[in-house]
Amino acid sequence: MIQGTASSVGKSVLCSAFLRILKQDGWKAAPFKAQNMSLNSFVTKKGLEMGRAQVTQAQAAGMEPDARMNPVLLKPTSDRRSQVIVEGKAIGTMTAMEYHEYKPALRRRIKEIYDSLESENDYVIIEGAGSPAEINLREGDIVNMSMAEAADAPVILVGDIDLGGVFASLLGTVMLLTEEERKRVRGIIINKFRGDVKILEPGLRMLEDRIHIPVIGVVPWMNVELEDEDSVTERFRRQSGEGDIDVAVVKLRHISNFTDFQSLALQPGCRLRYAESAGDLEKADLIVLPGTKNTIEDLIDMRNRGMDQAIIRHARRGGMVFGICGGYQMLGNRLKDPEHTESGVPEASGLGLLDMDVIFEKEKQTTQAVGTVECASGWLEKYNGTFMDGYEIHAGQNILGKSAQPWLRTAEGTDGIMNAGGNVLGSYLHGVFDDGKLFAAMAARIREERGETGKESVPVSFEAFREKEFDRIAAIVRSSVDMEKVYEIMRGEDRK
Repeated sequence: MIQGTASSVGKSVLCSAFLRILKQDGWKAAPFKAQNMSLNSFVTKKGLEMGRAQVTQAQAAGMEPDARMNPVLLKPTSDRRSQVIVEGKAIGTMTAMEYHEYKPALRRRIKEIYDSLESENDYVIIEGAGSPAEINLREGDIVNMSMAEAADAPVILVGDIDLGGVFASLLGTVMLLTEEERKRVRGIIINKFRGDVKILEPGLRMLEDRIHIPVIGVVPWMNVELEDEDSVTERFRRQSGEGDIDVAVVKLRHISNFTDFQSLALQPGCRLRYAESAGDLEKADLIVLPGTKNTIEDLIDMRNRGMDQAIIRHARRGGMVFGICGGYQMLGNRLKDPEHTESGVPEASGLGLLDMDVIFEKEKQTTQAVGTVECASGWLEKYNGTFMDGYEIHAGQNILGKSAQPWLRTAEGTDGIMNAGGNVLGSYLHGVFDDGKLFAAMAARIREERGETGKESVPVSFEAFREKEFDRIAAIVRSSVDMEKVYEIMRGEDRK
């Protein structure tokens, strides 16, 4: 089990690296995290929802994502409430206190799920959440030391040196554990190091003398381009890419599945950034409205920031606007939530850029899908027949108006529509940018509108890029961590 001194110390990436190493070494290994809190989710082939972190880890291991790898997923709908997803299905929305009272009932089921996964694999790499030293949460813990105990798993504790104070955080974490919990911690990894390890070595020996746990690795800083687990990410604060097409993704308060844009940022010609104000949208070539867990309230918040008018002005000037999932719904005329499926607000007017209304229903649609471009006229017509793989997670259903022009179809019918000018489009299909074809087509149209010729964006497959990234981080971790010691820990040989 990989635990950390805090959130964002690099647990998820290290789990991916270890899983790829195990795959390279010929072992069948699977990821597991008892509970995720994230708005980045995925839909399995069985139509079950799970957190993206374990999807990425499954891909690193060469495994098909399985909802058993993440039995509980919490998707915040507000500061105090979260949708609770158990074994891939939403069971309702709870406050923090309601969920705290419900957790004991989950313990036995989580153990059963873990046991079934373990029985099918040589190894399981378990990821913790946050810190195991949150002493106020110990009694209700289902994801850190209680999970290690349930699985009888040895623990490797990870600290992030880039933030400073790594020795204090490691020492403090170990000291706040019970004696039995401390016995489970068999190794320490210091992550995100920049510089000469020799300078660090005296501190490592002093730490080992105090906690009596070996430091088994110092992992250097890695610029990792894998999907983020949640909104605790640096991506929102920096620009990605240096291309000629300026892409502004609206930073919604409850932004979800922003993993859609990590593949977009890799595309040649794309210069991607996240926008938080109307001014941030002024020079964009393409404005993207992302998914959200609370569509109406995020629409109202965006309106309060004046961003709605900036988007409308951009579209009326012929600028390109694209909406995915909740962002797609915002582009319509009216959004209605009579049963308060997502929000306490029963109805709101949309941006009016696509001729459709949206009605939210209790039952959420979760499915993998293949979209096909089918456009009757306009610039997308020449791309008819192009396939786009992805998945859908949404409660809203569209009621299309007369001027809505379909451009993307799935087996279920019309998935995406556009306006008469072809510059405002939307789709429910997450992953629509992953193979690079859609952005290449949009970039070609934007350049054509500018009067530019002779420049072309060659699509980059995110899947192929991700495979290289897994091998790269595995090589770095293999060279900076004592893998012989890791295998000893996993087999229990370090205690003999």
